[in-house]
Amino acid sequence: MDEARNLSYMFYGFAAAFVILAIYVASLAMRERKLRTEIDRVRRMVEDPAKKQ
Repeated sequence: MDEARNLSYMFYGFAAAFVILAIYVASLAMRERKLRTEIDRVRRMVEDPAKKQ
């Protein structure tokens, strides 16, 4: 009985860690997407005046 309870605690601990890790990875992916968009926007701002000259 005691071992089964310990295994359930371990399962819940690993499940919580997995959920936290998944949320962290998703937030990193969203940040990367925003940075890529911003870099593309800045790149276009820098390149456009060069084309006009």
